[in-house]
Amino acid sequence: MDCKPLIYFGRQLFRRKYVDCSSEETRLARCLNTLDLVALGVGSTLGAGVYVLAGAVARENSGPAIVISFLIAALASVLAGLCYAEFGARVPRTGSAYLYSYVTVGELCAFITGWNLILAYVIGTSSVARAWSATFDELIGKRIEIFCHQHMAMNAPNILAEYPDIFAVFIILLLTGLLSFGVKESAMVTKVFTCINVLVLCFVMLSGFVKGSLKNWQLSENTFINGTNSTENLTERDSTWHYGAGGFMPYGFSGVLSGAATCFYAFVGFDCIATTGEEVKNPQRAIPFGIVASLLICFVAYFGVSAALTLMMPYYLLDKNSPLPVAFKYIGWDGAKYAVAVGSLCALSTSLLGSIFPMPRVIFAMAEDGLLFRGLARINKRTKTPLIATVVSGVVAAIMALLFDLKDLVDLMSIGTLLAYSLVAACVLVLRYQPDQFSNATYQMANTSDDTDMTESASTSESQAEVLQGNDRLSLNVVLFPENTHPTQQSGSLVNTCVGFNGLFILILCLFTVYAKDPLLEGKPWSICLLLVIMLLCTFFTVIIARQPENKTKLSFKVPLLPYLPVVSILVNVYLMMQLDRGTWIRFSVWMVIGCVIYFAYGIRNSSESSSSRLSTDRTARVFKDTGSVSNGEAVAPEKEAFIHDIDEYPADSRNTEDDV
Repeated sequence: MDCKPLIYFGRQLFRRKYVDCSSEETRLARCLNTLDLVALGVGSTLGAGVYVLAGAVARENSGPAIVISFLIAALASVLAGLCYAEFGARVPRTGSAYLYSYVTVGELCAFITGWNLILAYVIGTSSVARAWSATFDELIGKRIEIFCHQHMAMNAPNILAEYPDIFAVFIILLLTGLLSFGVKESAMVTKVFTCINVLVLCFVMLSGFVKGSLKNWQLSENTFINGTNSTENLTERDSTWHYGAGGFMPYGFSGVLSGAATCFYAFVGFDCIATTGEEVKNPQRAIPFGIVASLLICFVAYFGVSAALTLMMPYYLLDKNSPLPVAFKYIGWDGAKYAVAVGSLCALSTSLLGSIFPMPRVIFAMAEDGLLFRGLARINKRTKTPLIATVVSGVVAAIMALLFDLKDLVDLMSIGTLLAYSLVAACVLVLRYQPDQFSNATYQMANTSDDTDMTESASTSESQAEVLQGNDRLSLNVVLFPENTHPTQQSGSLVNTCVGFNGLFILILCLFTVYAKDPLLEGKPWSICLLLVIMLLCTFFTVIIARQPENKTKLSFKVPLLPYLPVVSILVNVYLMMQLDRGTWIRFSVWMVIGCVIYFAYGIRNSSESSSSRLSTDRTARVFKDTGSVSNGEAVAPEKEAFIHDIDEYPADSRNTEDDV
């Protein structure tokens, strides 16, 4: 049986993107600075959650210990943020996690990542637009809702919304037009709204520290009983609600962890910074700094607001939907609700911009690579923005905001985002343990060293080529105590295998802890033994990765504590994905089926990155010649020629694929 067609098809699925980061040429406008990125990250992340989420989590999950919940959630988000920061330094190009997966794992995985990012951004834009409309409608006495109920009601429960939200459509189309005018103009609006939002939150924090009392962090059960009998804020339904054991952690540490899982989603949004790689000045430094700085600012804001809330009033009296106005009313500052309303609308506006901004960039990157329809990759000559992708993104989000309530679809945002976080962490693991020659030939990753370093590396190419192959037979001694100080093809392949097995056992571990929770809590021996075996296997593969030689390429930012930090990040992300319900996974499967139809019917045939194309072979050969020879014209090393020959094994495809990259 001839297996060549099957092998060729498999290579098409896992072909990787060539990225020459030594060139700063781009079809987009490089006009953003570091401050613009910080404002974009803070605006996208510090959205409506700070005005709603803190009250709900403090009341039902964590109590005053919500500050610890936000701390844990921030640490989990920083794990993903650091991985994004390293890739921002390595590959400063438009595409975010989609591009990072493409240059490291392969085309199919990259398409899945990009397809889910599009879903997350579409739903995020639509849901925030409806929240903006509802908040504004609340300020004017719900006149929009009453009018729409009377004249435009849609009688399709559990399928469509109660009424079409025309005001949300208007908001989305308005911001879509703003983004079409240019990225600099939208960045200025984002900075203004973000500054107003931060000022309002500073006012909230100062108010809480001035009018608050530490007694609200030291409540007892007697206080609960007395407070319940005399409080108008509690409804009859809430009168049987359990308030916990009192003190700083009324629900125990399990409640703190439960609250942290919810608070984690409050930090989603910083990844939009990674989509600006071709629109930022000095992206290799600005993107890592922007991601880390925005996460730090958001943590301080969430920590301060949640502390202020629980100091101003007992946590069990907090309102789940609008905690800040109720808290100011509790301390006698009714007029402060207007400042809160202004801050809330500004936060929703920046969050909406943060959702709309990266979506056309991901679509543009995928269309430019041929995985989506190439017409979406057209750039407006005057504004230098992906105009068609921006308009299409806005129209799709507007239709969803018009027709759907989106309550059942919001969890799909979490799947797409968490999947992207996990893949980026895995890509960091894979790439940091690959040999220099392999990395340069395939990816041409960005390097912060001077041009003279290329000559120095060329002079030592022969010595590096000797250790590139790593011909030692695989044994436990070679795996745990490798002799080479530089990565080889053998050690790189070993790391790839270990990362794959580690991901598999992390998935099994998370499934087991979620669906076998009762036997574990009851302390049944079989469940504990099985849990320990899975954990030991994960630890074993992580230790093997840690023992392999690491790539010494200089970058403006590198993830610390490799490989442990990315592995923990993958574990946290997969565990949170397992918390989602069955209906969400079914809707996710439907979305993936649609994506697979598009990829196998169009994308795989029109992809610009084909390992069988002559252009790819010539391009890789040129990279080896450029990096493997010095100015006096030395011959290319035999090992490199062999590598080029391996790539040239399959003949060029007969199709003339359009390449407008």
